[in-house]
Amino acid sequence: MAVNGKNKVIDLNRTLYNLTEEYPELIKVFSDLGLAGAGNALLRKTLGRKVTIKEGIERNDLSLTEVKQRLEKEGFTVEDERRARRETLKEIIRDIHRQKSPEELKERFRDLISDVGATEIAQLEQELIQEGLPESEVKSLCDVHVAVFQEGLEKQERPEEQGGHPVHTFRKENGALTELIGKYKPVLERVLAASSADEMHILVQEWQALHRQLSEIEKHYSRKENILFAYLEKHGVSGPPKVMWAIHDDIREQLKEVRNTLTEVGDINVTALHNVAERTAQPMLKAIEDMIYKEENILFPMSLETLTEWEWAAVAEQSADIGYALIEPDQGWTASVPPEPIAPGTYLKPSTEAGETLDAGAEAESVKPLAFETGVLTPEQISLIFNHLPVDITYVDEHNSVRYFSLGKERIFQRSKAIIGRQVQNCHPPDSVHIVNRIVEDFRSGKRDAAHFWIQLGGKFVYIQYFAVRDQEGRYRGVVEVTQDVQEIRHLEGEKRIYSEE
Repeated sequence: MAVNGKNKVIDLNRTLYNLTEEYPELIKVFSDLGLAGAGNALLRKTLGRKVTIKEGIERNDLSLTEVKQRLEKEGFTVEDERRARRETLKEIIRDIHRQKSPEELKERFRDLISDVGATEIAQLEQELIQEGLPESEVKSLCDVHVAVFQEGLEKQERPEEQGGHPVHTFRKENGALTELIGKYKPVLERVLAASSADEMHILVQEWQALHRQLSEIEKHYSRKENILFAYLEKHGVSGPPKVMWAIHDDIREQLKEVRNTLTEVGDINVTALHNVAERTAQPMLKAIEDMIYKEENILFPMSLETLTEWEWAAVAEQSADIGYALIEPDQGWTASVPPEPIAPGTYLKPSTEAGETLDAGAEAESVKPLAFETGVLTPEQISLIFNHLPVDITYVDEHNSVRYFSLGKERIFQRSKAIIGRQVQNCHPPDSVHIVNRIVEDFRSGKRDAAHFWIQLGGKFVYIQYFAVRDQEGRYRGVVEVTQDVQEIRHLEGEKRIYSEE
């Protein structure tokens, strides 16, 4: 039972006045139970401000068990019961990590877990990570968690979102991915059964075509990581998304290994193709199917309970920048409120929290020219300059909060507006966060002022530079990341002094 999308959880240590103000329907419930003063408005507003429900139950010699049963019948969850339930559920997960049998745990806690919800599982994992359980360990046993809680997960309601809603689009992609995997699996079985190079040659062409389609899943994962996870983090949900991101990266590595093997096929090596099909491709498909299950039964239900209407509007608005896997979104859904404006397009005070916008008068001031040491520019001109440079620029402030990124025509790494105000550590895969932290700390301490990396990415040679930003007094003010495709620059020779049509 929920009110405005939130669980109706009550603490009996709260006062009669507070609870009935929040839930007016409790006036009749408490009156029926015989709680003195519950039906009297004057008493509720006077004596009821001082007396807790538990005290009222004791004073009126009522049965605590009967009160709880009646409240549960009316759709409420009593806080102390909920707290005990959460501790027991956390103990289930701890027992999983102690290598106890999932089947034994299912039987032991069958009554308790029969109605466990997606949000509750995510909150429990978040709490355990905060209590010190390593994210890597949560990731390694994620499938076991789902197996233990599967019965409860599959009983929960899954309302169908209207076409065009981000969750509807994610689920539509999952349907297309499931259908594609259904075509992919038989090809792998035929590959494993093939014994001759000639037979394998025909199968490899079919395999390559299916794998190219499956690689579209990158758009699905990227929208989760760069948009959906960013909004979940604003609600304090960071642990489960990090675990999912780490699994995405495992799947990416498997996709890459299969792709590289298929690309390098010259003379058909039957044994090598058997190996990559069995050891990489089949586990990859299983991992993707498992992730689809976790999305459908944990991530999406939890997100629907957590995000506000305007946040879903923002997710929908930003999703097209990344694109969609195998499908086009349906039309029809429109948010009842527009997405709140966030940068780019919003000017932030230097000291504000992310997303806090200037008032109308200050915004009018922001369109005036800004004076610099070497010239005068309007905010529009500054934006145009950054967006026309042949590089991607991202600025992270001294508090590790992402404040700005440029919108060049040719993007190298995907960025979405949702990352504005996000902690930079949450914008990177879990396996690389330690590198981010080291760069930031070396810059902050003054040990270094720059760091440089270069990688090969989809036919591009990408040069990534990080620069420490310091003010005139030398105080650390953040990091600028500059990323550029230097593939063509690497091949320049001689000189070019004449303007031409090329």
